[in-house]
Amino acid sequence: MKQIIYILFILPMLSFSQDKISGLILEANDKNEPIGLAGANVYWLDTSVGSVTDIDGKFTIPYKNEYSQLVISYVGFKTDTITVNEPKVVRHWLQSTDNLDAVTITSRKQATSKSYLQATNVFTVSSDELLKAACCNLSESFETNPSIDVNFADAVSGTRQIKMLGLTSPYILIATENIPSIRGASQAFGMSFIPGTWVESIQITKGAGSAVNGFESIAGQINAELVKPTTDARLFVNAYTNANGRLELNTHLNTAVNEKWSTGLYLHGNLRDTKHDNNNDTFLDMPLQEQINIMNRWQYIDTEKGFVSFINLKFLNDEKQTGQESFNPKTDKGTTNAWGSEIDTRRYEVSTKFGYVNPELTWQSISLQTAYSNHKQASYFGLNQYDITHNSLYANAIYNSIISDSRHKVKTGISYTYDHYDEFVNTNDYERTERSVGAFFEYNFDNLEKLNLTAGIRVDNHNLMGTFITPRFHARYTPWEKSALRASFGRGIRSANIFAENQSIFSTSRAINILNTGGAIYGLDPEIAWNYGVSFLQGFNLFNRKADITLDYYRTDFQNQVVVDFENPQEVNFYNLDGDSYANSFQIEWNYNAFEHFDLRLAYKYYDVKTDYNSGKLSKPLVPTNRFFANASYETNMKENGARWKFDTTFNWLGEQRFSSTTGNPIQYQLPENTPTLGTLNAQITKVFSPKFEVYLGGENITNVKQDNPILGANDPFGSNFDTTFVYGPIFGASYYAGLRFKIE
Repeated sequence: MKQIIYILFILPMLSFSQDKISGLILEANDKNEPIGLAGANVYWLDTSVGSVTDIDGKFTIPYKNEYSQLVISYVGFKTDTITVNEPKVVRHWLQSTDNLDAVTITSRKQATSKSYLQATNVFTVSSDELLKAACCNLSESFETNPSIDVNFADAVSGTRQIKMLGLTSPYILIATENIPSIRGASQAFGMSFIPGTWVESIQITKGAGSAVNGFESIAGQINAELVKPTTDARLFVNAYTNANGRLELNTHLNTAVNEKWSTGLYLHGNLRDTKHDNNNDTFLDMPLQEQINIMNRWQYIDTEKGFVSFINLKFLNDEKQTGQESFNPKTDKGTTNAWGSEIDTRRYEVSTKFGYVNPELTWQSISLQTAYSNHKQASYFGLNQYDITHNSLYANAIYNSIISDSRHKVKTGISYTYDHYDEFVNTNDYERTERSVGAFFEYNFDNLEKLNLTAGIRVDNHNLMGTFITPRFHARYTPWEKSALRASFGRGIRSANIFAENQSIFSTSRAINILNTGGAIYGLDPEIAWNYGVSFLQGFNLFNRKADITLDYYRTDFQNQVVVDFENPQEVNFYNLDGDSYANSFQIEWNYNAFEHFDLRLAYKYYDVKTDYNSGKLSKPLVPTNRFFANASYETNMKENGARWKFDTTFNWLGEQRFSSTTGNPIQYQLPENTPTLGTLNAQITKVFSPKFEVYLGGENITNVKQDNPILGANDPFGSNFDTTFVYGPIFGASYYAGLRFKIE
């Protein structure tokens, strides 16, 4: 089996031109299993020509006849120098410094990897981690990750909302292959429009992101890398069903058109046509839904000339119906017979990436990213109507090079964005166009051992927000072995799409008020914030097993924020911040390979998120001050035919969360000041029969925790106290699912 895996790793490298060395850097273990070391340094002795291995331990480095000694180093491992006299594929095993005179311990690549070398606090979630849970779409891909909080946005739409550093997803730059994608009209539901099987890996960056990717990032960045036609299976099928009536089918078809062109057709469909009301409040616990999602992906590679390109074509049609179980849209739409909602979305996307790497000077490259999307949503929520059309165009040109030697890297370029919004809110029409042109410069210093820093700056001119500067800075210092001390700061600015980002307000009887102060966007000013953070990562051995501990502290300070004020239970008010608004986030995370094939992850998070509302300084509603997370995973030994078992379980405990005020309601519609604490448990078992076929069975919230009365005023949905936004925990209760995966390489 290990020989087959080695061949699968090595074969793609053989296509590189002969002026390069390609190979794998692996971790030594007593079974010689091919466990790639991500982030290892590979460079020619007495030169500045070097490279860093990717998540699988693969690398490519330029070769000249005068080069002969290849140095390979990694924190916590013995540095080796090997002789290479000709272009060839290199496979080298590094040995841990803690075990040079002892028996080599067994290990395996972590499903979630953290870098000891990068300046940014980024960690990569691989496809192995995504398979630990059902992961039907991107919004459900973070259940086993303690850095991202996941909750339902309201009690009727079934939409999952994510948070990072105590802030909701609009403050996170969410990209697909480094092209901003979940923004504007797609902010509320867009993460459910990316099927989980399409995702190859996810990079999560805490704090201010790179200046290259735009000015909107405040709390961090999430980048989803999609599967590639050249590396994905020729045929992949994933079928899924669960207890709340959801059926899902994913099919991937990939083929090589010729030596340079490959294409993939990715088909996704899901259906939920069964009504459930487990808490007997007359409302559906989950919406009825039909979704068709298609992507056609083209990949072009010409390694001899240094060209690589991607072209993506996407189409989505998503239809949801929710509300009372008795609601019939044919007879009840627009009436008070029964409360109901329909949300119909149709979306078209085209995106391209063109890259050129100079074959003679491999540190020089030019790339161009472009994306166009047309997003139309027609929806109503009871008697409230909300329609939005969003046309978006994005272009980003990037030039990469070095100054003097490869320790000094630079990126520079220009970007352009265009967004046209047309929104209809009940009887009001809101239409605007946003255009921005920007230039950026980013410098990176990396001495391969102690210090790595990245400093970037953007200057953008926006037709509604004016000209502004957004600096970003990240630094990593290694004070001793297996450690990384990081610091960062950065500024972000964004226009708040108050309706698209807060669609749960329409599932209430609240009056919607914009306290206009003369700003250019809904009469409001843009949001501006600074983010500061420090992080420390330490790896060590505990009882001769690998472990690491991470401590993070981040603070976000808003210079201006569009405050979403729910403190009057009869209204929702939007207005510019007058005073302070900040989010403090502290996290401690411990990872431990307790014994062979058994990994344990524990985390504790503390949030202090406060805003000056018109009624005074208050904690952000429905943000737990304390949260505890635990995940345990185990795999049996792989048999010669690839068969094995996988077990995974995740526990989440949430402390008290503040309810927005309901004191103005009649006593029967008043809630306590805080929610109760709650804990949920998820588990999954996977049986791998062979590299081609596996089945899985799992449960979400298997302890059957359910929130009491998640819909305020459910007995009178057209009354003045109806509100679906007071959701802090599960509504459906326990849910079980099963599925299968089949592939042909």
